[in-house]
Amino acid sequence: METIIYTVIRIDGDYAMLVADEMPELGEKCVARALLPTEINEGTKLKYEFLQYEIL
Repeated sequence: METIIYTVIRIDGDYAMLVADEMPELGEKCVARALLPTEINEGTKLKYEFLQYEIL
């Protein structure tokens, strides 16, 4: 399983917009906040691995 590092660039209600740090050409990814750690803020770094997000 591939590990991807994301940065939270915007929080919009029940969704957060993420961008992959090493693959910005993929553009923004919209993720439901229910799938993310509750402590996230704009600028938070997340590790996505094994279908889970974890704060770095």
